[in-house]
Amino acid sequence: MDTGSSPAASQQTFKLILGSSSVARKNILEEMGLEFQVMTADIDEKSIRRENPDDLVMVLAEAKADAIMSRLNLADYQKEGNQPTLLITSDIVVVHEGIIREKPTTKEEARQFLKGYSGGHVSTVGSVVVTNLTTGKRLGSLDKAEVYFHDIPAEVIENLIDEGVVFRVAGGLLLEHPLTLPFVEAVVGSSDSVMGLSKEIANKLIHDALST
Repeated sequence: MDTGSSPAASQQTFKLILGSSSVARKNILEEMGLEFQVMTADIDEKSIRRENPDDLVMVLAEAKADAIMSRLNLADYQKEGNQPTLLITSDIVVVHEGIIREKPTTKEEARQFLKGYSGGHVSTVGSVVVTNLTTGKRLGSLDKAEVYFHDIPAEVIENLIDEGVVFRVAGGLLLEHPLTLPFVEAVVGSSDSVMGLSKEIANKLIHDALST
């Protein structure tokens, strides 16, 4: 099955809001052929803690949806005859040696993360939540993947840190960055999942959220 494009994309009969400023997630939805607008949740993610990564990413995705919905006049989306509007939110963490890793906050933390991945492997745990603003229906799902790395040279790690993009992604993990990609040995699961939004799961949840 081709999950690269949405089955609804060619005849999109709904409006879509992406609840994220992530460039990777925008690119993934564009690759799926979907039209959407962007809204950000602007929540304090660090204030929401769960020890289990599955629980953490799901509660964060739901919190992002709730925060965005709190700023909307939901009655506008529920008027009879309106196209349904879906809100898609998601979250992802990296798990390395049993420890949850979110976005690094300092250069030293980013360096520690990336050195730990060198010659080893990490898991990603992601969530996708789709809320139908017209009906109130909400669906969510988890997705997991693993990334195996060759040894990553110290100068590559320093270049990634100096560039700064590692601070904007969970665990500082950049799968398809030109500096990182040559040192990726294997991905078990889908690369779009590692990058923050599984196309297959997004397709399914969008379909299910539109069905009565």
